[in-house]
Amino acid sequence: MKKIKFGIIGLGWVSQVFHIPLLKKFQEVEIVSICDIDKTKCQVVSEKFGIKKYYTDYNKMLENEELDAVHICTPTDTHKEIILDTINKVLNIFVERPVARHYQEAVEIAEAVKNRNIKLMIGMNNRFRPDMMLLKSIIENNELGKIIYVKTGWMKKISSDKKWITQLDKSGGGVFIDLGLAALDTLLWTVNFSDIKRVSAFTFYNTTKNVEDTCIAYFETKDNAVLTLETSWSFQTVSDQFYCDIYGSKGSSQINPLKIFKNYGTDVVNVFPTKLETPQNITKKSYENEIKHFIGSVRGLHPLISTIEEAVKRMKVVEAVYKSAKSKKEIVLK
Repeated sequence: MKKIKFGIIGLGWVSQVFHIPLLKKFQEVEIVSICDIDKTKCQVVSEKFGIKKYYTDYNKMLENEELDAVHICTPTDTHKEIILDTINKVLNIFVERPVARHYQEAVEIAEAVKNRNIKLMIGMNNRFRPDMMLLKSIIENNELGKIIYVKTGWMKKISSDKKWITQLDKSGGGVFIDLGLAALDTLLWTVNFSDIKRVSAFTFYNTTKNVEDTCIAYFETKDNAVLTLETSWSFQTVSDQFYCDIYGSKGSSQINPLKIFKNYGTDVVNVFPTKLETPQNITKKSYENEIKHFIGSVRGLHPLISTIEEAVKRMKVVEAVYKSAKSKKEIVLK
């Protein structure tokens, strides 16, 4: 089997903890070169993972190396330029979320990749969590009936490796575009909801100045389901929390850990008492499943999940969230 030749752009924690170690697990993959503007980091990562070639200029890497695909794990403000340059080299692209800072940037990327014979996948690893994948199959099997209401949330401290994320010009927003977007995407994917129709959002600046550190948002879908989402970098919690409670006409579910509740006579029973892996293993598995999916799609084994077309829709919702919070009014999406 001919190996797929990868280049990695951006050597932060997500690259070093997930992307590089997991890519090296696949026999059909070869990491040809890595790139970061920090030369010392390049040298350390090169030695740590046994990758011979490194660059501090990604354009030189794209020009000099024979690559099939590129993983982009850089700050959000760099995504558009790097993606467009990579598209011009007709290379497949995996880019960490969010695809861009703003809706219009996402639209420009979508236009650039249109009619090109390449794959562009946006990293939404929570879609690939084993528990979320199992829950999606349960919902598609109509075990919960018509989904009426969902509440989800993600509370997490800011990574020390991502200080740029509180700089509006680099990130495009605060905790919502960092965590809320991922939670909303996972929910919409898992439940197969139609597009968002209405948005009302509230943002707070408890520990930050330029971007929100807390966001509470309410959504209505075109199939008349109601969603609430809370996300924060500053809520005082003992540990990071990600939850998703789904209520349907025939049953309900929870995540972390996965539980399925159904009525049996006068009792409500958890019909899925099996314990899955630890949260840490679930996170690692989500990245592994995601990267494996991208590799398979590049090889032509299956259609791509988490496309730029979906990302454009998600970024339109992000735009509506920030408009609603700023105007203190409900936003209706057309």
